[in-house]
Amino acid sequence: MTDLKKQAALETLADQLSACADALHQRLMRAIRKPAADGGIPGIAHAVAQALFENEVALRQRANGLYLDAAVLAASGLGAHQQQLLELTARAQEKIERIDHIKDLVDLAAELLTLGAAVATGKPDKLLAPLEKLKHHLDAL
Repeated sequence: MTDLKKQAALETLADQLSACADALHQRLMRAIRKPAADGGIPGIAHAVAQALFENEVALRQRANGLYLDAAVLAASGLGAHQQQLLELTARAQEKIERIDHIKDLVDLAAELLTLGAAVATGKPDKLLAPLEKLKHHLDAL
């Protein structure tokens, strides 16, 4: 794979992380707007909502970092994992849109952040564990 193709693949990954952040935001907004069973407080606790908003912002920051560092990361040897990264983040976006339990949403957002951080290091040896953990979590969902 040429450096240009690697760069494009990393930009696509950044696009997908941004899409995951968008999906997280939409899902969170639905949870906030959903009335509780008794018609009172929304179906999500304030602290949980705040934590998810922070995860959304962090995902966007990771994606932006990937856009800015795409040229450097393309040359770092991540090529073997790029297709798997793209497939997993696409699956994550789909899952975010359909998750029923807030705990699963929080866990998935945290795993996406960990994966984004591993990619941002530019060190392929740091990528395998978060990649596998996200894959197993998505399979469990």
